[in-house]
Amino acid sequence: MQTLGEGTAAPSEQPMRMTVALDGSGGCIARARHAAADFLARTGTVRQVPISRRALDVTQLVVSELVTNAGKYAPGPATMDLRIDGDMVEIVVWDSDPTLPAARAADAGRIGQHGLEIVKAVAHSFEARSAPAGKWVTARIALQDAPDAGPAGQRSG
Repeated sequence: MQTLGEGTAAPSEQPMRMTVALDGSGGCIARARHAAADFLARTGTVRQVPISRRALDVTQLVVSELVTNAGKYAPGPATMDLRIDGDMVEIVVWDSDPTLPAARAADAGRIGQHGLEIVKAVAHSFEARSAPAGKWVTARIALQDAPDAGPAGQRSG
């Protein structure tokens, strides 16, 4: 895993973005989770953006699921981009398999393969799109909980 640069502007002017090159090794998922936690901590410190505990936990869960899927279904390396967009953190994972992911029908008896269902349930939004070489999978997580927030940090009702 390699973290790529963020620019040279003053800290308050820097875009809050980080790109992580994922090599597909065994520790790649844990390193991606830690990179996401560090990114959110830095965002909170540099930009003084409040980030809820739920946002941190959900971001790490989504990173785990998306990076796991990239390693499981796509040969070769992948990348993960983390960006702050307003009051959301955007997690974008690119991998080399052009096949778009699809959540399976609910089945309480099925063991495993619930990752995409989980991501869609906890993310504010989810999108997968083909690229010339592979695909981009994007999930957006609210940085703060709404007062009457459901699991995705959205207001209920």
